Formats: sequence, C-alpha cells, structure tokens
Amino acid sequence: MARRAARGAGPHGDDFSFVSPAVKYVLFFFNTLFWVSVGRCSGPPQAAMACLAVDPAVLLVVVGILTFLITFCGCVGSLRENICLLQAFSGCLTLVFLLQLAAGVLGFVFSDKARGKVSEIINGAIVHYRDDLDLQNLIDFGQKEFSCCGGVSYKDWSQNMYFNCTAANPSRERCSVPFSCCLQDPGEAVINTMCGQGMQARSYLEASAFIYTNGCIDKLVNWIHSNLFLLGGVALGLAIPQLVGILLAQILISQIRDQIRLQLYNQQHRADPWY
Repeated sequence: MARRAARGAGPHGDDFSFVSPAVKYVLFFFNTLFWVSVGRCSGPPQAAMACLAVDPAVLLVVVGILTFLITFCGCVGSLRENICLLQAFSGCLTLVFLLQLAAGVLGFVFSDKARGKVSEIINGAIVHYRDDLDLQNLIDFGQKEFSCCGGVSYKDWSQNMYFNCTAANPSRERCSVPFSCCLQDPGEAVINTMCGQGMQARSYLEASAFIYTNGCIDKLVNWIHSNLFLLGGVALGLAIPQLVGILLAQILISQIRDQIRLQLYNQQHRADPWY
C-alpha cells in the first residue's frame, strides 16, 4: 500500500497542467487583434503604396485570405491546443518576417535597381490607368498625396492611349492629364475633372500654373529619404508583434508537449497493478 501511495503521487497530480492559460489566451487575443487591425488598415491608399502593378481588389483579397489563414491557425491552435496548427502559425509568421527582412535589405543594397523597378511599376500603372477603376483611384490618390504627376514628369501620361499626345489620337482626352495632377484650390466646392485638358501640349512653365509638373518617382524617393526614421519605426512596429507571436506559439507548443508527456506517464502508471 505504501508503494502504491508513493507511485500515485507521481511527479504531478491529475489536475495539473503544464499549459499556461495566460499564454494560451494572450496568443488567442493577439491573433484576434492582429486580424482586426490588418482588416481595418488594408484600404486602397495602403495598397497603392504596396504595389501599383497589381489590381488592388485582387491584392486586398489575397492579403485578406492569408491574414485569415494565419490568424485562424493561431486562434484555433491556441484554444484547441493543437500543435500542428500552432506550428503552421509560427512557421507562417517566421516566413513573413524573413521576407520583410530580406526585402528591406535588398531594397537598401540595390537601391538603384529598386528605383528602376518602381519606375517600371508606375509606368505600367499609367498605361493601364483607364483599364481598372480601383487602380485609377489609387493613382489619383498617390498624385494628390505627393503633389506629383506621372512618373518622371507630367508628359509621361502620353504613354496612356487615352492621353497620348500624337495627332492621330482621336480621344477627347488627347494631350491631357488626370484631374489629380491639377493644383488644389481650397475654395473649390466642386472638383473640375477637366482641369488637365491639353496640359501636355504646354511647356513646363505654362503647365506649372495649373498642374503639378514634377514626377512621382522623385517625390516618392525624397519622401522615403525624409522619413527613414518613420519607416524604420513602422518596420519595427510590424516586426515586434510578429516576434511576440512566434515566441508565444513556441512556448505554448513546448507546454502542450510537456502536458502530453505527463498524460502518457499517468496512463502508463495507471496500468501498473501497484499504482
């Protein structure tokens, strides 16, 4: 009887659990908060900064699906104490973090090539300006936000078939630029969407009285150089929650494995006739 009592005590009682409720529910609420914040911040202006070459609607759908899958693994994995889902969550977050780090390093090292890629993306967006309403709204937002017009200059809009400035172009918008290139008048109650009519046919000096003549590439590069600390803070703000999520997931996985070992230990000793 004494031996059975000693073995029944075991390393821990049946009610003991290695899984910490604090870690479990903090990870759950972390994923819920991350999902809500990404959903609220994934608007058209942010998508414009991310990639002008991709249809914004498609971009938002892809980001939404990936966010849902990652947070689903984190939420369900933490509540159900499922190691496979938690490993998938941790692995996806690790991959996202490494991709962000690699993109930052490559963008810094190959800044000249990055500028060429940005120029290619903007020119491609100009060509397809009228093909997609979402893309059109994003370009208009960017030109208004940065007070710019076109890629290198306002005459880049000749790459678009509707704004092309050749004599053979039958479009009514020939030699024009979008209204988002026009100088803003604070007292104007109704936006004049025809304010860019015929601006490409004018010289820089003449056009500068009505529209922004500087291109968006230089404006964007200057903005990045002027806001390096801000961008670094944003990158750090994105990295810290990811690292916290990875750490919490790994801690919870370790605790679940310890709990499984404890359950196996108790089951083995219950089968012992001297238990």
